Amino acid sequence: MTSDLETKAGPYVNGPTLVRQYSPTEHSRDDAALARLGKKAVLKRNFGFLTIMGFSCTVLVTWEGCLITFLTGLQNGGPSGLVYGFLVVWFGTFSVFVVISELVSMAPTSGGQYHWVSMLAPPYWRQFFGYMTGWLTIAGWQAAVASGMLMNGTMIQGLVLLTRPEYADHMQNWHGTLISWAVVMCAFAVNAVIGSVLAKFEGFVLIIHLLGFFAILLPLILLGEHTSAAEVFDTFLNSGNWPTQGLSLSVGITGVVFAFLGGDAAIHMSEEIENAPVVVPRSLLSGLMLNGCLGFGMVVTALFCMGDIDAALAENPVYPYMAIFHRAVGSSSGAAAMASIILVMSFSGMTGAVASTSRVYWAFARDRGLPGWRVLKRVNRRTHIPFNSVLLTTCVAILLSLINIGNQTAFNAVMSISIAALFGSYFFASSLLLYNRLTGKIQEPLNDGSLTNTIGETITWGPWRLRGLLGIANNTFACIYLIYVFFFSFWPPIAQVTLENFNWAVVVFTAAISFSLLYYAIWARRTYLGPIIEF
Repeated sequence: MTSDLETKAGPYVNGPTLVRQYSPTEHSRDDAALARLGKKAVLKRNFGFLTIMGFSCTVLVTWEGCLITFLTGLQNGGPSGLVYGFLVVWFGTFSVFVVISELVSMAPTSGGQYHWVSMLAPPYWRQFFGYMTGWLTIAGWQAAVASGMLMNGTMIQGLVLLTRPEYADHMQNWHGTLISWAVVMCAFAVNAVIGSVLAKFEGFVLIIHLLGFFAILLPLILLGEHTSAAEVFDTFLNSGNWPTQGLSLSVGITGVVFAFLGGDAAIHMSEEIENAPVVVPRSLLSGLMLNGCLGFGMVVTALFCMGDIDAALAENPVYPYMAIFHRAVGSSSGAAAMASIILVMSFSGMTGAVASTSRVYWAFARDRGLPGWRVLKRVNRRTHIPFNSVLLTTCVAILLSLINIGNQTAFNAVMSISIAALFGSYFFASSLLLYNRLTGKIQEPLNDGSLTNTIGETITWGPWRLRGLLGIANNTFACIYLIYVFFFSFWPPIAQVTLENFNWAVVVFTAAISFSLLYYAIWARRTYLGPIIEF
């Protein structure tokens, strides 16, 4: 008799390739598309185009993120570096999103990157490449949740400092850490306890995302003092003392990259989206265009109205944008109201990040790539939510936040990991797609109901793609951009490196990869064989 692993691991296991077919009349259109990837539909499809676009926009929170990471770009690059760096990152991210949209249209599963790598990699490397990509995706998203929750906690500290300046004498790292625990527990409640209304919650937050932009932009323009155009568009700074201005700009660009991070959030919700092969690409690119326009407008406005940045730092060293608000409106209450909008949006983004991260945990556990996969792959029958994965996401984020109590600089490495790990997973998938499209291994869509776009089966295009030479050129540029961002995500902010300013991301990244390799060598190589066939 064959083992459970042999019967469900797919046709690449020892023996001839098996042909499985599914009649479209036995499934809804979405369930049939998922069945062709070898997966059973167990999650409830609550998201449509508008709600998932709201989800994408509120996880990206680009214009809000640009204000939160405002200081990073000013230190290396200056005002002009922020402006032109934003355009570079926006264009590069759009190129990457186009490639990701092509991939999700081919295989819209919650696993995302590791599933795509498994189906595109050469046979000998499928198992290992897919496994490593899965761990990179999980590490990147888990770090994004941890950094997001701490940002929310420290922003609340910043609001207290804005309204009660005397708090500066009592501020401690552990204050922000404890507040962040309360924040992440609220996000846990939205995802696990009232998870069925997550789609409606994200749709509502999209309205705040749009209206809040004007609620901040207009007071800055109408009430704030304005600097000259030359100081915004022709002023570069190199406070990190790097050998060249170009190198300084490249180091500082990571702040803008972080504001665009989370583009694959909607992808990991694919099994909860109606008509995912078409809706997800459209929502990704629409959300990016909307967020890019709003983000660029906010960056330029903030630079025109920032005044003396040193004075802003002296007033609020945690988040200087709050001091810029205060100076513009001349009221701590008004500035607090404006900053509260960003806090609400940051919380919604973290709530979406918890949802996306838990789906990656769940999908990878379903394919037996994680310790305790039998527990993590369970879905609550009443709520149709992978509760155990949501709980694990929350607990790991709380554990990571403990680093901030001892050393805030060390915790900043967790933030850098989210960029390095996610961009590494994007590169694996994008480079393999480029290889397969150059070698002509991707076929036109088939309508015979057979398995496709999973390990050992035919690879076909989805309904959304960029055709011909334009697709190849974009795919190539996306790979180059991903290498560029990945490389600079490990750089410190200052050329003269000390223990205080060292970017510990390389240490944390190496530790995470080492653990995954150790687990693979000891156990996972026998249980994880790639995306399993569940039928």
